[in-house]
Amino acid sequence: EGEAEAEWLQDAGLSNLLGEHASENDNLVLLSTLTKTQAAAVQRRLDTYSRSRRRRNKQPVRDVRDIFGVGSSEVSSFRIQLTRIACQMPPYSCQGFILPDLGHLVVLVCVGKNNIFWFLFQETAADKEVPSKDQLWHSLRTSSVQRNSQDYSCTVRNTGREEAFNMDVAYSEQAAVLLKGSFLPESRRLKDGNALTKFKIPKGRLGVTRIGDLSAQDMKKIPTLALIELTALCDILGFELKRNKAAKLKTTEKRLFGVPLNTLLENDQKLLPNTKVPLLLQALLSCLEKRGLETEGILRVSGSQTRIKSLEQKLERDFYTGLFRWDEVHQNDVSGLLKRFIRELPAPLLTAEYLPAFAAVQNIPDLKQRLQALNLLILILPEPNRNTLKALLEFLSKVVARENNNKMNLWNVSTVMAPNLFMHKGLPNKIPEGKEKQLAEGAADVVRMMIHYQDLLWTVSSFLVAQVRKLNESSSRRYQFCDKRIRNLLRKIHADKDKVEKSQAEVALPSFYLAQPSKTVKVHASLLLKDSLEVHLNNATRVADVLKQALFTSLCFSSYSNNSVDCTNLLLYEVGGNIGEHCLDPDTYLLDLYHINPHAEWIIK
Repeated sequence: EGEAEAEWLQDAGLSNLLGEHASENDNLVLLSTLTKTQAAAVQRRLDTYSRSRRRRNKQPVRDVRDIFGVGSSEVSSFRIQLTRIACQMPPYSCQGFILPDLGHLVVLVCVGKNNIFWFLFQETAADKEVPSKDQLWHSLRTSSVQRNSQDYSCTVRNTGREEAFNMDVAYSEQAAVLLKGSFLPESRRLKDGNALTKFKIPKGRLGVTRIGDLSAQDMKKIPTLALIELTALCDILGFELKRNKAAKLKTTEKRLFGVPLNTLLENDQKLLPNTKVPLLLQALLSCLEKRGLETEGILRVSGSQTRIKSLEQKLERDFYTGLFRWDEVHQNDVSGLLKRFIRELPAPLLTAEYLPAFAAVQNIPDLKQRLQALNLLILILPEPNRNTLKALLEFLSKVVARENNNKMNLWNVSTVMAPNLFMHKGLPNKIPEGKEKQLAEGAADVVRMMIHYQDLLWTVSSFLVAQVRKLNESSSRRYQFCDKRIRNLLRKIHADKDKVEKSQAEVALPSFYLAQPSKTVKVHASLLLKDSLEVHLNNATRVADVLKQALFTSLCFSSYSNNSVDCTNLLLYEVGGNIGEHCLDPDTYLLDLYHINPHAEWIIK
């Protein structure tokens, strides 16, 4: 007991809270960034772990007969018969006992997180039957634990209409607010992709951050924060976040099929540095995109198993030499190789640890909350798995876009690909009898959402970016100067600098500008200009405006500008301060960003 909680705290970056000499001091940086619901999720796991460690020294549980003072002699004389009843009254675990020789006294003992209490009932002479679980539950439930059972299939609302997908507030906090209201009355599963709700991420003043916009250093902090947030969300929704232990990978003599993703990428990067998706998968997808998107039944129609096995052997021998001829391969055989490559991975593409969590997403009744959970799960995935999954989903989206020719709609593609992602030979598949169809449809529904909403799912929520900034700020405080004289000197220099800048601004700007919040900053644009670009920021200045200004200035000084630079792909990066490196959304308002991170440099790349 407590092993799962210990592993969770380890993965959440809170391992220092474990052990006899646990201290919060080493985790203050991370804990200080958590929201109320996230902190509650951490506290729950820590309490469970602490209780499990104390269990060995715990006093034996008193028998219910001892509570009411019935001794051993009285037991024999009264011939007490105890009938045990179990029921659930969240958040309490309840055990009921019937004492027939004491006038059918009903005792219900309820054990909660911090307390234990019991109810006493006296049956009437006309009713000597043992009460059922339903009767006990009906008698004892209170308004604080009333929750109607629901059909946990996809809730579809406002179909055909665009709906906002809020990423500024933590998902668990949103769920906690909704929990105080009422749930949607009905939920139903739709197989028609066209009927799915359209979601749009409202762009705040700081724009939207996609996966890949943050530096590798900052992205390493995201999985830990996403795991804590996902756990908090599941706690609010009343779902258990199931995780498997990491699978032990077996060594193989093969070079392509059945090789771990990390090993594949290490080998590929020796040929092509910075490769993020295995070269074999890239080749398979490229071949299908060129000649297979229009093929009727692509992915669904099986190729020849004999030819596929032969092709696998040829690829193992000739792929890296460049001698393999893709133009001679039948498209259905290529699609078979694609599915074989995914199935043969030593560990599932969705990882052994989180495959149960991906599968459990189907049990969340609300579509938006399903997507919130999926978004967090994708952020938790290791980078090789996440990049490979994205490449696969982008291809599947292209297949669906050619539905009129290949007869493969979103549901068909999802149904075909789901077994390759959710069924793995290295993991036990314990499917309850009679649940096969339901679980298969549920897995296909998760794949359908990942294909249809992949742009939304590959977004880093604003609240997570804000937590990364807080982590960086708190970490930097640890390395501040200890010498007070040096710190005071730096403060004086900084204060004097601000005074000079303020006086210069007052001289240079008309009086009506002074009423508006403004700032003049330097943007490094060495690709375009010899000197830094001075930019005057106001409430309306966006990243796109600065890029236009840089291009215009570059054209004015064309003698220096680098003609080899593709000006259409220029981007503005925020570097340093409370962020490692951040590629900015063109709609980011720079004055707002400056106030959040005043010590950053801005660089055009």
